[in-house]
Amino acid sequence: MLVRRAARRYAKAVSTGLTPLKLARSLKAVAIAMCLGLASNAHAQTTPQSAPIPDDIPVAILVDLSSGQVLHQRNADRRFVPASITKAMTTLVAFELIEQGQVRLDQRFTFTPSAFAEWGGRGSTMFLNAGDTLTVENLLDGITTISANDGSVVLAEGVAGSRAEWLRLMNVKALQIGMTNSHFGTPNGWPDEGRTFVTARDLVKLGMALARGHPKLYARFVGQRELTHGGITQPNHDPLSGQVRGGDGIKTGFTNEAGYGFLGSAERGGRRLVLVVAGADRSRARDRAARAYVEWGFSAFRSRPLFDAEEVVATARVQGGQSRRVSLVSLHDIAATLPVGEDREVTLTVHYDGPLRAPIAKGQEVAELEIAVAGMPPSRVPLVAAQAVDRAGPIARLINGLMSWFA
Repeated sequence: MLVRRAARRYAKAVSTGLTPLKLARSLKAVAIAMCLGLASNAHAQTTPQSAPIPDDIPVAILVDLSSGQVLHQRNADRRFVPASITKAMTTLVAFELIEQGQVRLDQRFTFTPSAFAEWGGRGSTMFLNAGDTLTVENLLDGITTISANDGSVVLAEGVAGSRAEWLRLMNVKALQIGMTNSHFGTPNGWPDEGRTFVTARDLVKLGMALARGHPKLYARFVGQRELTHGGITQPNHDPLSGQVRGGDGIKTGFTNEAGYGFLGSAERGGRRLVLVVAGADRSRARDRAARAYVEWGFSAFRSRPLFDAEEVVATARVQGGQSRRVSLVSLHDIAATLPVGEDREVTLTVHYDGPLRAPIAKGQEVAELEIAVAGMPPSRVPLVAAQAVDRAGPIARLINGLMSWFA
């Protein structure tokens, strides 16, 4: 409790305008720093370097979602072809439309003759025939479990009316979640002359959007070990679910051009790690690296709780609103991630473009909490408004303006 109270006071002080430098000069700040577990030799500490990623895995990243901290990375911003990992974005778009009520799980779509002519029996497949009609639930099972190329096309064309419109939805959603260095030109990852590309850092954002943005649908569809459809049972090739404690997917990928890749996740004790390994020349190398990577992430690092979900982290100034301040909270628990056996300096800073302008909706993302652990790259987690702030009337705006001027 003492650590959490100290963290709250520190974050609130930063949000009200005290810079970290000013805070460091005050005795109160020193006390807060000590409560957060600062070590006097923190500047000499570094992140553990023993990440078990062999040299033949050219692209890798491991992130702890509770803090947003990167625990290890290799060529995380290098563009590469994702192959069937693309289907994770098709899955996310479907989840979004389902949650918005625009698509139902029992809604049915047909494998048209023209789509069958192009995709019938091509690559990973549900072995659909022209004229087969399946529910959205059936199609998502095929896409997430056995990487069905045919199921992806049926879903895309059925929901959006055309593949082109579905691709537009995929790329809009990619930008919305911050995948600014990625582009999708196919709903299933089939080679398309380089129009589809991603980075490992962007794929982590996709994994986070799936697992945290749609937890119920994620639990329902991601990580099934096998699927039986049309009397044919096929296995899921995901190397984590059912094989690593807490492992639950997300999506493998392979083409001759891309090699073997994987976007995966595992959760233990409230900590969720998301990882990407890509460019392996053998599936066994990819699978071994993925399993060793996530085990290292859980064993080499620990979480230090900072704030519970919905707990007030700080307040932000509001301009033109019925209230002059709004509380900032996270929708998820926030923790700092530290190497096991080490206490390091933890610095918290709230960032927002302020003052915020009313109206502000409850749950609207308006700020970020930066978590800086000595010797590790800083990270940021989003903060949202804890309550709505309506626009103030003319008289209230005048009064607020005068009060701000005098303040």
